Amino acid sequence: MRGTAGVAQAEPPFRLWSETLSAAAPNPTARTPAMAAPQMAGTKTVSRSVLDTARATHAFEIIGYSHHRGLGNGKSVRSAAFAAGGYHWCIRYYPDGDNTEDSNDHVSAFLVFLSKDAKVRAGFDLRLINPVTTDFIYRVQPLVFDDANRTWGHRRFMKRSDLEASPYLRDDRLLIECDVVVLNEPRIELTLLDFEVQVPPSDLSDDLGKLLEAKEEADVIFKVKKDVFPAHKIVLAMRSPVFKAELYGPMRGNKTRRKYITVEDMQPAVFKALLHFIYTDSLPSMDEIIGNDKKELIKHLLVAADRYAMDRLRLICEGILCKSLDVDTVAATLGLADQHNCSKLKGACVEFILSSNRMDVVVESQGVYKGRRIQGSS
Repeated sequence: MRGTAGVAQAEPPFRLWSETLSAAAPNPTARTPAMAAPQMAGTKTVSRSVLDTARATHAFEIIGYSHHRGLGNGKSVRSAAFAAGGYHWCIRYYPDGDNTEDSNDHVSAFLVFLSKDAKVRAGFDLRLINPVTTDFIYRVQPLVFDDANRTWGHRRFMKRSDLEASPYLRDDRLLIECDVVVLNEPRIELTLLDFEVQVPPSDLSDDLGKLLEAKEEADVIFKVKKDVFPAHKIVLAMRSPVFKAELYGPMRGNKTRRKYITVEDMQPAVFKALLHFIYTDSLPSMDEIIGNDKKELIKHLLVAADRYAMDRLRLICEGILCKSLDVDTVAATLGLADQHNCSKLKGACVEFILSSNRMDVVVESQGVYKGRRIQGSS
């Protein structure tokens, strides 16, 4: 007989299935090793609220101030319409105040929104202009202009007696200027910093300044009195049509074959400053030059700019001189402006002399001839 000891007894199917489930089921008390989280590439973004603006300036001149006065409280005149930010505006001026009792002894000025069925936010300045002294400014922070709020400004803009005693009223004329800044709806910009490239500012002028200072590959030498200045023909020709004609054109003659090109009627310091501007498009530092010496250098630099047809440099010098007029030198500055066709500087000199009411001092300080020229300019 076959014994049962060596025979494997078949397991019931349900038992095998049950044990398999039991073995696979997780044990709530058992600790399992933590799985590593997948590594994600990190990015950084930044968003910005950008508010675009549109700016426009309009000047409204009141010619015959005395004739406008007396129109009556609440009576006004308005400027022509002008555009700013795609909308239309005008300046409204009340010679005897707007229609309120507390403005009777004042002039009133307002900015008026003319566009229909529109709404916009804008800030503005209303200014009385004087070419010599500081402007009188009434500044308004951004406000909403729409059909219900068309007019913003100041009913007591300036007391009439103060205005009539001020330098803002000249030759019975009053100049009101309005600077409007329209604020558009903010827009959101999203930038992925990983792909943002920071571009440094241009250093071309610095490099050219170093080239001038190092004198590398200089191919022309200028002699100004006892000083010599190496330079580069191509840079000079690029910046000045006069240098271009002298160095490359018919005017050059035998100049470029000489060891030195002599510059007449100019001081070395002036020519050095001229070269600095040619290479760097900026004036050299003048921190160590004070008072009249600085002003004289600027005057000579203006003459040099005119001589070499460098209009931008001439205008820069003209602007500096306009802001540094005084009684002792204004007549000489006027003569300089007249000689070199500097219309802005000439106008500023004339206004300075007339507004200062010191014609006699100017004549005494500059001599009879220059005094006569000033009188003729007025």
